[in-house]
Amino acid sequence: MKDYPDVELFINGQWRPARSGKTIAVLDPATEDVIGTVAWAEKQDLDDALAAADQGFSVWRATSAFERGRIMRRAADLLRERCDDIAVWMTREQGKPLSQSKAEIRAGADVIDWFAEEARRTYGQIIPARHPDVLQMTVKVPVGPVAAFTPWNFPINQVVRKLSAAVATGCSIIVKAPEETPAAPAALIRCFADAGLPDGVVNLVYGIPSEISEYLIAHPVIRKISFTGSTPVGKMLAGLAGQHMKRVTMELGGHAPVIVTGDVDVDAVVATMATYKFRNAGQVCVSPTRFLIEQPVADRFIEAFAKAAAEVKVGNGLDPETVMGPLANPRRIPALEALIDDAVAAGGTLRTGGARLGNRGYFFAPTVLSDVPLSARIMNEEPFGPVAVINRFNHLDEAIAEANRLPFGLSAYAFTASDRTAARIGNEVDSGMVSINHLGLSLPEVPFGGIRDSGYGTEGGSEAVEAYLETRFITRRPLSA
Repeated sequence: MKDYPDVELFINGQWRPARSGKTIAVLDPATEDVIGTVAWAEKQDLDDALAAADQGFSVWRATSAFERGRIMRRAADLLRERCDDIAVWMTREQGKPLSQSKAEIRAGADVIDWFAEEARRTYGQIIPARHPDVLQMTVKVPVGPVAAFTPWNFPINQVVRKLSAAVATGCSIIVKAPEETPAAPAALIRCFADAGLPDGVVNLVYGIPSEISEYLIAHPVIRKISFTGSTPVGKMLAGLAGQHMKRVTMELGGHAPVIVTGDVDVDAVVATMATYKFRNAGQVCVSPTRFLIEQPVADRFIEAFAKAAAEVKVGNGLDPETVMGPLANPRRIPALEALIDDAVAAGGTLRTGGARLGNRGYFFAPTVLSDVPLSARIMNEEPFGPVAVINRFNHLDEAIAEANRLPFGLSAYAFTASDRTAARIGNEVDSGMVSINHLGLSLPEVPFGGIRDSGYGTEGGSEAVEAYLETRFITRRPLSA
């Protein structure tokens, strides 16, 4: 199983090539070698997937929540059993260290288990009527076939939340997974199929993202859209969905601030946040990016963070000593170099890193910039890479203002010994998720989603299933005798 597979489409319970026979090459970002192929779906394949999802929905919506949960728990168990082999595929196609791949897969199994239980508790209600012989009630029903679009940075995590929520609530789904990292999502979906999911409930396609999204979103079979990706693309897809009155969940870009006050243990915060910053080479939507450090401890924080970044071992994710792997694709290298050069030209200071490492593979040095003017591009554009920007503040009002300056609102972090300061940050920082004095995001049982230009809706917590359900009101009065 460890040999990297040629990935096929999964439609109506069958693994099959595209009707055209076309494929897309899959590269290992650590070596730039072609390691496999993935089937390239076109309109005929999408029509097959839509017909399957339509039929699968008619079967699955009539299946009890208890039975859906049983199959899902079996899928979670299979995912755990296959974790070691799937992790090797994920590391080869995406680049992250093997330990991070394994952690992502195990967390994915927890997500499946959580949704399997949560969807058994989607209660309706009885509403007191004005007349004694009238019954008024609401029931929760699945919204219908779902189209889900997922990115390459977390090949299991980004699929499993959408897939689990849909399946748990009785919806069918077509997953458009990333061409760069196709094997891990396919392995996840194989676990669901092997667990006994009926044909057509889950379908998997790959291909040209714009062509697939435009076709699926507009199609009358699809009733719900879930997208994770950049803000510009998300806005375009949300607009298309709106034209067709499709329900949408959008988890879009961020530019997460980190507020650190002068009363904390600087070394402890640096140790925590440096590890978190360079996880998955910074290719994380909730990655901490704009560090705002109170002036009395700013120099010490900058020095310690730069030292920690310089000590990160960068290499092939299959090497057990590697802490940070390569970027997932070559496009990120010139993009990061341009942002860093612009920051330095604007007056910022490059403390460490700032350049590609080697000439084979997409490796980039962990990078720390300090004292970067707000006019620099990196202070306004999400870098989505291993780059941290550290600036200073004198008063908390300044830090909160900077945290809220951008239109993004996905995640924010803070470290402070003051309960009053913590309360202000929690109340005043405009973000869908705020984690104070620890890293508490991304658990299955808590909300995961942003506000403003970072999207709307949540893919975690009890609210996540609501996006896949409709509330139906039923009122009944007996006929007169």
